[in-house]
Amino acid sequence: MTESAVLGVDSSTQSCKVEIRELTTGRLLGSGSAAHPPAFPPSSEQHPDAWVEALVSAIRAALGNCAEQPAIRAVSVAAQCHGLVLLDDDGNPLRAAKLWNDTTGAPNLAVLVERIGAHNWVRCIGSLPTAAFTIAKLAWLAEHEPAVLDRAATMLLPHDYLTYWLTGARVTDRSDASGTGYFNAVTGEWIADYLEAAAGVRDWGAMLPTVLGPCEPAGALRAHAAELLGLPEGVPVAPGGGDQHAAYLGLGLGDGDQYIGIGTSGVVATSSRTPVFDPTGMVDGVADLTGGYLPLVSTLNAARVGDLAARLLGTDLAGLAELALAAGDTQGPVLVPFLDGERKPDRPAARGMFADLTSHTTREELARAFVEGPLLSLMSARDSLRAGGVGLDGAAVVVGGGARSTATLQLLADLLDDEVTVLDADEATARGACVQAAAVAGRMDVAGLVDLAKRWQPGVRHSIAPRRSARDLNRLRSRWAELAASPLLDTQERS
Repeated sequence: MTESAVLGVDSSTQSCKVEIRELTTGRLLGSGSAAHPPAFPPSSEQHPDAWVEALVSAIRAALGNCAEQPAIRAVSVAAQCHGLVLLDDDGNPLRAAKLWNDTTGAPNLAVLVERIGAHNWVRCIGSLPTAAFTIAKLAWLAEHEPAVLDRAATMLLPHDYLTYWLTGARVTDRSDASGTGYFNAVTGEWIADYLEAAAGVRDWGAMLPTVLGPCEPAGALRAHAAELLGLPEGVPVAPGGGDQHAAYLGLGLGDGDQYIGIGTSGVVATSSRTPVFDPTGMVDGVADLTGGYLPLVSTLNAARVGDLAARLLGTDLAGLAELALAAGDTQGPVLVPFLDGERKPDRPAARGMFADLTSHTTREELARAFVEGPLLSLMSARDSLRAGGVGLDGAAVVVGGGARSTATLQLLADLLDDEVTVLDADEATARGACVQAAAVAGRMDVAGLVDLAKRWQPGVRHSIAPRRSARDLNRLRSRWAELAASPLLDTQERS
C-alpha cells in the first residue's frame, strides 16, 4: 500500500538536504542530499540555479531511498536566511545571490544605522541589523550595481526563491521576512521607508513577496518542477521558513527551551509568545514558525573553527576532539574566534585572537581553545538573551555538526554547568519543514501545528553531564570577554 507522506527541504549554505516522512506518524521514509558550491566571506555568493540543481538531485535521491514510492501530500522548503535574490520580469535570477555571511555591505549598513537610528530600528523590527541582514546587501547593490537593481522586478530570500521555482508564487513567511531589516513582524508589514533609505524610491510593494501565515499554503507544484522532481503536479507547497526557525519546530521545542546550534554559524535561541526588543542590538527579535517569536543571537564563526584547528594541528575532527578532551585541568590559552569577522557582536572587520600562550602551552591545550572559542561566543550570546529578559529555563538542546563532537558537547556542558542533550534528529531543519508540510496537508491551524511538532518530537539520543574540574571557568569567561572587546581584533584590510 502506498504511504501518504510529506517532503521537507533544508537548503543551507553547504548543501540541500531532503527528508520524506510518513504523514501521520512522522516516521522517516527516505532522505537525500546534494552539495552547494562553496562560498566564503567577505564576498559570499551562490547562484540560485545551483540551489535548484541541488534541490532536484536531493529530492530524487530521497525518493529513490524510500522502500516504496510514497504519495507526497505536501512540500515545505526551509533555507538559509538573509540572502538576496533578484529576479527579472521573466522570473530569472539577475545575478548570484549574496548570502547571509557576505560582509561586503558592512560599510553600507553602518551608513543606514546612522540614517535610521539604532534605537528606532530595534523598536520597529526587534533587531539591529548587521551586515548579515538582507538590507545591507541591498544597499551594497544599490551603490555598486545600480543597473542590476534597476532591472529587478522581484526581490526574494533563498527559501522564497525555491518556493517560487516550485509554485510560481512570490511568497514568504514571517520568520524569514523578519530577518531582512525591513519587515515589522508585530504588524506584519514591509517598511518602505527603510527600503528607500537603502536603495532609493522604487515601487517596492510590487517587488516584495506576500507574507503568509504559518499554515497558509503557498501554492501548488507546477508542471515543469513536478516533471524534474519526479512528483505529481498540483502537490500543495507550504510557506516554508528560515532554517533555524524550522529546526526549532522540528525538535518540538517550546518557550524557554535552549536551542544551541553549532553549524557554519552558531545560534542560541528560544521561543516566546511576545516580541523581544534588545536596545543593545545583540538579540535579534525575529519571528518563529508558529505565529510567535524566536529571540536569538547568531554568531558567524562556529564549525569552521574546528576545520581550521584540525588543519593547523595536523589531525582530523576526531583527533581534534581527542586532543581537546585530553587537555586536563590547566587554565590554558584562550581563543576569540572572530576569524571571518563577526556578526554578533557586529564586527565584520574583526579577526581571531589567541591569548595567554606560554612556553609550556601544549598541543592539547591549543585544541581545547579552538573547540572552546566558539562555545564561549555562544555563552556570551546566552548572557545577552537573559539580559534582555528572555527566559532560558528549559533543556539545553544542541544541534548541527557540532553535536557530533564529543569534545564540543563536553566542554559546553562544563561551561553551562548543566546537562546538554542531543535529540535523535540528524536533520532538524528538514524535519521541521516536514512538520509544517504535514500541517498544511492536514489543513491545520497554528494550534494543530504546535501539537503536531510535540507529537513528532524526537527522542533523546544522548546527554552529557558537566565534569568536575579545577579550572576556573568563570575566570575563563571573563578573560574571553575582555579579549573579545579589544579593538585590536579589528582591521580595515580584509583579504
